[in-house]
Amino acid sequence: MGDFMKRIITVTLILTLALLCLAGCKSNEKKDYILATGGTSGTYYPFGGAIANIWNTKVANMNVTAQATGASAENLRLINKGDAEFAIVQNDVMDYAYNGTDLFAGEKLANIQTIGTLYPEVVQIAVSKTSGIQSITAMGGKRISVGDAGSGVEFNAKQILEGYGITFADIKKNNLSFKESSDGIQNGTLDGCFITAGVPNAALQELAFTAGLQLVPVSGAEAEKIMAKYNYYTLTTIPGGTYKGTDKDTSALAIKATLAVNAKLDTDTVYEMTKALFSNLPELATAHAKGKEVSAEKAVTGVSVPFHPGAVKYFKELGLMK
Repeated sequence: MGDFMKRIITVTLILTLALLCLAGCKSNEKKDYILATGGTSGTYYPFGGAIANIWNTKVANMNVTAQATGASAENLRLINKGDAEFAIVQNDVMDYAYNGTDLFAGEKLANIQTIGTLYPEVVQIAVSKTSGIQSITAMGGKRISVGDAGSGVEFNAKQILEGYGITFADIKKNNLSFKESSDGIQNGTLDGCFITAGVPNAALQELAFTAGLQLVPVSGAEAEKIMAKYNYYTLTTIPGGTYKGTDKDTSALAIKATLAVNAKLDTDTVYEMTKALFSNLPELATAHAKGKEVSAEKAVTGVSVPFHPGAVKYFKELGLMK
């Protein structure tokens, strides 16, 4: 065999081995993703860590890092820009981002889609025992905190009051944090407040143990009207005994913590990750208390932003989507 032919065979073998190595390397390549969560002292960060751990242990070659962030609005912008692939967000804030309204007025985010909703964050309406407020309609002229200015809580308050024919102009509106709201009711400078958070909320627990509180329900035709207009709300119940002195169940509206995803992520990857998460909910519940509230059946409710095709494929297999 001539030197020329030997060289051709050698080059061919090298190229073949290189291609085989490349294929093998690709199949074993780690997929590095970011799951944007929230502040380290909140619920989203540890809960996101529990989700990331399931993905990293149940999906081959997966490396997901739960990253602390400024929560929903920032998370959605991170996903839209491609700086994160996944995020935990409030479904109402996600709706604003997708449609370019309210917090995202004039700023539509096109690259966000839904994997599924996770657990309820309840719009809790607390009033002082001396306020005389028994219903939303009695809030006219009262001193009410509606959360920080421009926050998701403020929009929740606006929408719920609107369902009862009340505007911010009809109340003595205060924009205060949860802790400031609780303190205001306790020291008599406020009559009531809106707090959107998981149940129980620490600020309301403290208030219940000190000055006491009453919870105001959202129910009946008004609740139905609000849910019909804003389809990211779901009806829920704050169980009696959640806060000291509140013995009866209270009907309330909830938005939902939601798992969002970059719309450009491929269908197979999102399918595998959706399947891994919802097939390992007992593990999630062991890792974080909120995991007990997650289910595949509930994950398809409270969604107003389109599902990712990978999530659709999984939920169709379960018969939860047509």
